[in-house]
Amino acid sequence: MHTVDTPVFDADNHYYEALDAFTRHLRPADGPRVIQWVDVGGRKYHALGGQINRAVTNPTFDPVSPAGSLVEYFRGNPHGRSPLELLGTPEPIRPEYRDRDARLAVMDAQGLDKIWLFPTLGMVYEEGLKHDPGAVVLLFRAFNRWLAEDWGMAYKERIFAAPYISLADVGAAVAELEWALGQGARTVVLRAAAPTTAGGPYSPSHEMFDPFWARVNEAGLTVVVHAGDAGLSSNGYATDGFSANFRQGHASPSIKMFAIERAAHDFLATLILERLFDRFPNLRIASVENGSEFLAPLFRKLAGTARKMPGYFSEDPVVTFRRHVWINPFWEDDVNEIVDLMGDDRVIFGSDWPHIEGLPEPTDWVSELQKLDDEAVAKIMGANASALNSYQAPVR
Repeated sequence: MHTVDTPVFDADNHYYEALDAFTRHLRPADGPRVIQWVDVGGRKYHALGGQINRAVTNPTFDPVSPAGSLVEYFRGNPHGRSPLELLGTPEPIRPEYRDRDARLAVMDAQGLDKIWLFPTLGMVYEEGLKHDPGAVVLLFRAFNRWLAEDWGMAYKERIFAAPYISLADVGAAVAELEWALGQGARTVVLRAAAPTTAGGPYSPSHEMFDPFWARVNEAGLTVVVHAGDAGLSSNGYATDGFSANFRQGHASPSIKMFAIERAAHDFLATLILERLFDRFPNLRIASVENGSEFLAPLFRKLAGTARKMPGYFSEDPVVTFRRHVWINPFWEDDVNEIVDLMGDDRVIFGSDWPHIEGLPEPTDWVSELQKLDDEAVAKIMGANASALNSYQAPVR
């Protein structure tokens, strides 16, 4: 485990949801429409809207593969081992995955001062219900009440859990945002996807969603766009489904491997192209667990668009992007390149602990920053996320 001399703020931690995370505050009568546990051949799965969801192999998370099981694979897999082999033997779920006091003790041992805490199942379930926006509202309203009870939004000013917001119904999204603010939430999280409303899918920066963005703009909290099931189609080139390759028992490369970054690219590019930040200049967007290798080509495309459409943008769109967006690179990305593109004040550290794709020891992430000076390391490993964790006064 590496040590850092300044306070460390891990901007990408996760819990494994309790068995009743989605149902504790859901009326039983709404279960068939929204979510239920079902038994399939002796294994438990969630049914969303009456359809079995297999996005996660074992949604009970007991047992679950150890944190960082795939670190060797993402380091380049020098021994050519199968990802399924690297996953090893699942272990009983640990208390710190579901209990906030146990988590604090582990954070102390890991050298983490503060963390942002995000869903696991919660990031992949909106897609399965998007055909019924009303059910999506019911699902995440119930989910967020569980989150408030089990984790809290700012537990001991060290664990900051993010309520999940869906834009499927803008009125409900504004109401949920108001509730989250009342709970002391420092961030809210949504998936990198075009929301599917009762009228069909719309861009997240469409004017119909302005009431939501206006309230975020006024409140000054950070919106986290986190990796999840964005519902991207492979258009026949590969099997669709959130974990399709692993469910087939292998991990052969396909364009599905690029889905997370493609989703983030499209989401963030749209916010710029539709000039959301001109309308709401106090917005701060943190892209978490979406990778960062899409940035260089995106910046080239934005610059090219500005040249072809003089006068459309109020300023260089890349400058706008850098002002309003913070990037959490994958730990295996070239972080130095991303610092060159974004600046060291717009890059944030996130370990993805305790997921299998993350790092077994979160602060090992600092080993990717050896070419940077101490001031830049301190910003990336803590100060930048700490600033995002505070409400920002509206721009007048």
